[in-house]
Amino acid sequence: MGLSVQERAEAAIPVTTLSPPEGNTTFLDDTTWCVALAGVSQIDLQNALDWACGLGMADCIAIQEGGQCYEPDTLVSHASYAFNNYYQQNGNSDIACNFGGTATLTKNNPSYGKCLYSAPGSVGSAAPPPLSKYQSSFLWWEIVGVLLLLYKGS
Repeated sequence: MGLSVQERAEAAIPVTTLSPPEGNTTFLDDTTWCVALAGVSQIDLQNALDWACGLGMADCIAIQEGGQCYEPDTLVSHASYAFNNYYQQNGNSDIACNFGGTATLTKNNPSYGKCLYSAPGSVGSAAPPPLSKYQSSFLWWEIVGVLLLLYKGS
């Protein structure tokens, strides 16, 4: 009996699932890279770079001092590398190459010397794995329990 109540309660609780953004993944039969736009505000570009290497979880090791892509040591060059890494990790979607209007897509491979820019399929996804039906259901029950305790305590 308790099992059927549990099943009904699970059916009534909405489950949020995360999926990568959708959009145009590449130009027709061609590879694309995401690079910083020259001529945009340096402040906006720095903020976008900070986000990409921070909350965006782009792999920015190569643009650290001593890394393969540190030179040239310019904001546009470093931002281009980080933006492209984020773009490739997030499904090559247009929306993953915006960065507040500081980035654009290109068909020209921006790699140079030892600095190799990621291409489609060469980078793992930074997105967390989706919660299973049971994990998300358990999470909802934990949240409900905490809210009930807080409600009773006030």
